[in-house]
Amino acid sequence: MKKSILNTYKIDIFRLENKQHLHEFEGDDDFFVSLEQDLISKGNFKANIVLDKNETMIQMVYKIVGNVELTCDRSLDTFDFPFDITQKMILKFSDRTEEITEELMLIDRNAQYINVAQDIFDFIGLQIPIKKLHPRFTQDEVTYESLMKKFEDEYEEEELGEDEDDDDNFDFGDDDDDFEWNDEEVEDEGEIVYSTLKGDDEDDDEIEESTEKPIDPRWAALMKLREN
Repeated sequence: MKKSILNTYKIDIFRLENKQHLHEFEGDDDFFVSLEQDLISKGNFKANIVLDKNETMIQMVYKIVGNVELTCDRSLDTFDFPFDITQKMILKFSDRTEEITEELMLIDRNAQYINVAQDIFDFIGLQIPIKKLHPRFTQDEVTYESLMKKFEDEYEEEELGEDEDDDDNFDFGDDDDDFEWNDEEVEDEGEIVYSTLKGDDEDDDEIEESTEKPIDPRWAALMKLREN
């Protein structure tokens, strides 16, 4: 029975014309049991394989949709794990059979057929996560990617905050002589702010005193220096 099930996944490539062909396959629990493996025991799928043959190679595109039953590592409850797979394969005609990469394989140019059962299983098996969690746990699971995204966002916010602080700091320069007082009096809520006037008659100017508030000691010190 096992052999007969796997034989249904054969494709006769020797008699195929050099053009594009479509092959359709389905599988259920018996398919996974027939492969005598421990990764998957229950599931179902539909596979469409577009096969494009020419003189030197066969290019294949697998489209596999279905789900398999997995056991949660945390609760030991079973759940259905869905998958939707698109995978490419290239079979290049040669004088030997050898797997070069996951997507490139050399096959004997005189080969009569290929069996896609193992490829279908391998593509499905690659979708199984290392840590199998029931869907009710996946929302609470913290992944490496989510942590890295969080750290990157926080770093960008800190950098932006530092740039804004720098913009608020106005640089008056190191040379105090470059700074000039405004020659206008500014009145703010009844308080009179005094300024010095720049010009040739600077020494003859007088500073008015506010009758509402004593003169600031700093102004007095400045005036004393000017008088000397």
